[in-house]
Amino acid sequence: MRYFSDMQRVTALVRPGQSTFELACAAHIFGIHRPELPPAYTFGVCTEHPGPIPTRAGYDILVTDGLDALDHADTVIIPGWLPPADPPSPAVTDALRRAHERGARLVSICSGAFALAHAGLLDGREATTHWALTGELATRFPKVRVDPDVLYVDHGDLATSAGAGAGIDLCIHLVRRDQGARYAAHIARAMVMPPHREGGQLQYTAPPRPAQIDGTLAPLLDWTADRLAEPVTVETMAAHAGVSSRTLTRRFLDQLGTTPGQWLLAQRIAAAQDLLETTDLPLDAIARRTGLSSATNLRRRFRTALGTTPGAYRRAFRGRKTKEPARNGPAPS
Repeated sequence: MRYFSDMQRVTALVRPGQSTFELACAAHIFGIHRPELPPAYTFGVCTEHPGPIPTRAGYDILVTDGLDALDHADTVIIPGWLPPADPPSPAVTDALRRAHERGARLVSICSGAFALAHAGLLDGREATTHWALTGELATRFPKVRVDPDVLYVDHGDLATSAGAGAGIDLCIHLVRRDQGARYAAHIARAMVMPPHREGGQLQYTAPPRPAQIDGTLAPLLDWTADRLAEPVTVETMAAHAGVSSRTLTRRFLDQLGTTPGQWLLAQRIAAAQDLLETTDLPLDAIARRTGLSSATNLRRRFRTALGTTPGAYRRAFRGRKTKEPARNGPAPS
């Protein structure tokens, strides 16, 4: 497996009233050194006026770097921007535009999209934010094409996520884009997160599911992941777990927020991503090894889930940029 050799500098721009969770999403993914992985990122935090910065959690954080830190960042993350109606100061706006013009990647988590929109950087682009704020984003910034359902939108140079939890999805996606599926999957496993979530954010507006979970799925997930090349089905999984298919579906929805079939397909696609990145195997062979049966089915599943083809994905990993924005949400009909 080849990883990018250069350390990428990731800098989060915070402000008074900072949300600690949005900041932690970025810090946990980009700021923690994991001995089992080659180091790929350095992480820092900056603000317009260095010093103690109040947070929405009731405590202050000490930020010593000013806006000049953005002049050296490869990725700039805006972990929330509240109240969303408040425009950035001219100094912050200039720093964001300057970073974008020199080629830095600008990323917003949750309400952070409003900072990018205030700066005019989302004009003519697709973007998203928390489902409760998408209407306000569309009303305030009619030049922005707001998608209210996706978990994130990635244009390469600009990326926006839905609510705070979707910020984790976006950050893992960016790691996958930078370092490959295997690297990102390792971080996701360490966080007890799926490497790739299916569906859009509107599914999460329903009342929360019960906290009590009837049995852990971990042994079944491990058993299934070791047998992706075999004709494993939902019925096979239920039989191995000793439960009915209906009970298995309920447990998957409770614990993972998805169905067994959707989870199984996501594992097969993730395995195909890894093989596309690390081997020169033809598509038919990759399809067989991942349980997707044929190159035709692999192409169809890949396009539905990731919005691209296996061939385009393989070329992109080998250094070519794609022009279409990456989205995580329901596939277009």
